[in-house]
Amino acid sequence: MSDRVSIDEMTSAIMEGLTEYADLTTDELKKSVKKAGKTVKYEISKTAPKDTGKYQKSWAVKTVKETSNSLDVVVHSRNRYQIAHLLEHGHAKRGGGRVAARPHIAPAEEKGIEELEKEVEKALGG
Repeated sequence: MSDRVSIDEMTSAIMEGLTEYADLTTDELKKSVKKAGKTVKYEISKTAPKDTGKYQKSWAVKTVKETSNSLDVVVHSRNRYQIAHLLEHGHAKRGGGRVAARPHIAPAEEKGIEELEKEVEKALGG
């Protein structure tokens, strides 16, 4: 169904259509970002080193900034952030030697990026 518009009204009709499309895609993209953030949190928690389990359970997703057309999400360790880089990259021992790296953040980030790309393509009909 097409609406008939005069040439004088064409600009406003096109802008109205573009605005409606932008609103729809923005909502879908925000959902995709939130879903990717949750995936990264889940993957880190699943693959994180487990001693007492507190480090695994400390991971959370936080919305840093949200505007009408953007969303910034961060995945972080709430109370064990001091050891995240030590576990991820390994570290020197006090008496000499090294503790082996246990990568769990970088693989989760890669999986999140892949999921976000897939979700964005799906949301935009690509």
